Amino acid sequence: MNSVTEPLVKMAARVDAIQPFYVMELAKEAALLERAGRDIIHMGIGEPDFTAPEPVIEAAARALRSGATQYTGALGIHPLREAIAGHYKHTYGLEIDPARIVVTAGASAALLLACAALVDRDDEVLMPDPSYPCNRHFVAAAEGKPVLVPSGPAERFQLTANDVERLWNANTRGVLLASPSNPTGTSIEPDELRRIVEAVRARGGFTIVDEIYQGLSYDAPPVSALSFGEDVVTVNSFSKYFNMTGWRLGWLVVPPALVGAFEKLAQNLFICASALAQHAALACFEPDTLAIYEARRLEFKRRRDFIAPALESLGFSVPVMPDGAFYVYADCRSIAHPAAGDSAALTRAMLHDAGVVLVPGMDFGSYQPREYIRLSYATAYSKLEEAVERLRALFGG
Repeated sequence: MNSVTEPLVKMAARVDAIQPFYVMELAKEAALLERAGRDIIHMGIGEPDFTAPEPVIEAAARALRSGATQYTGALGIHPLREAIAGHYKHTYGLEIDPARIVVTAGASAALLLACAALVDRDDEVLMPDPSYPCNRHFVAAAEGKPVLVPSGPAERFQLTANDVERLWNANTRGVLLASPSNPTGTSIEPDELRRIVEAVRARGGFTIVDEIYQGLSYDAPPVSALSFGEDVVTVNSFSKYFNMTGWRLGWLVVPPALVGAFEKLAQNLFICASALAQHAALACFEPDTLAIYEARRLEFKRRRDFIAPALESLGFSVPVMPDGAFYVYADCRSIAHPAAGDSAALTRAMLHDAGVVLVPGMDFGSYQPREYIRLSYATAYSKLEEAVERLRALFGG
C-alpha cells in the first residue's frame, strides 16, 4: 500500500520545478500559534486589509438579483471593457481600444494566458531577481525557461535595458516585468522602461508588464508601458488598488493582432471570468467609488511613510524607498540579533518571539535571498505601530 507521500500516478515533471511558498509555511505556523492563544500581527501576505467598497457590493447584489450570473463572452462583457478603456484615458491619457482588452479570472489567469500565447518550449524569458515567484512558474508551466537576472538596489531591484542587450541570445523570447514590483514596491523609471521596450522590440521579442500595483503609486503619476507602443502586453487586476482579491478578476491589454489568439485560449482554458464579479466591477469606475479608492491609496502612502523609516530605526536597511504597492524590501544583515543575515531564521524568530509575521527573501529568487525580508504594510496603521514596538523589544532597541 502506498504511503500518503507517494502519488498513485506519475506526476508531470513541471510539478517538481514549482517550489512552495515560504510565506505560506510561516502562515501555517502563525495559525498554530494563534490557536494556542498568541496574538499575531500579520505583515506577510500581500492582500489589502480593505475590501470592496459599498458601491461594488451593491452592484454585485443587483447583478445577482437580476440573474446576471451566466457565462459571458471570453473577452468579458463589453461595458466593463469600455470602462477599463475609459480608466486608461482618465488615468494615463491613453486611448485604448476596448477591443484590445481581455477580462480574465484575476491577474494570474492573465499571466497564464500571456505565457500560453507567447512562450514556446525552451523559450527563455528574462525577469528580475527578486520578483514575484509565480511569474517564473507561469513561464515554466508553458514549458519555457525563466531566466532570473540578479537585480540589486543600484537597479532598483528591476531589470534594465542593459540587461536585455547583454543577456539576449538566440533562445530569448521576451521579458516579464512588474512595475511596481512585488516584493520590492519599486517601479521602473519611465525612461528605462521605454529603453527596455525598444531593446526587446529591436530583437523581435515580447514585453509583458504586470501593472497590478500601478494604482498604488505614491511619489509620481504612474506611467503605463502601453505608452511605448501597441506591441506591449500589460496585465492588471481588480485585486490590489480596487480591493477585490477574492473576486478573481483582472484584465490584459494586448496588441490588436493578438486578440483573436488570446480569445481562443481564454475560451478553451477559462470560458470566461466570473460574470458576477464583472458586473460588480463596473461600479469601481464611478466617481464616488474612485474617491474611496483614492482615500485608501493615501492611507497606504501614510503607512509606507511610517514603516520604512521605522524599519531603519530597528537596524534594517531600506536601500530603495518603495514608490508603489504595499511592500518594503529590507536588508536584514545589520540587525542586532543572532539571526542577522539569515532571513529564514530571522523571520521565524520574529514570529515566535515577537508575534510578527514577515517574509524571507527566499520566496522571490536566488539573488541574496537570505539578506532580505519583505514586509507588507497592508494592515492597519495601529498594527504597524504595535509591530514596530514588539520588534524593538526583540532587537533590544
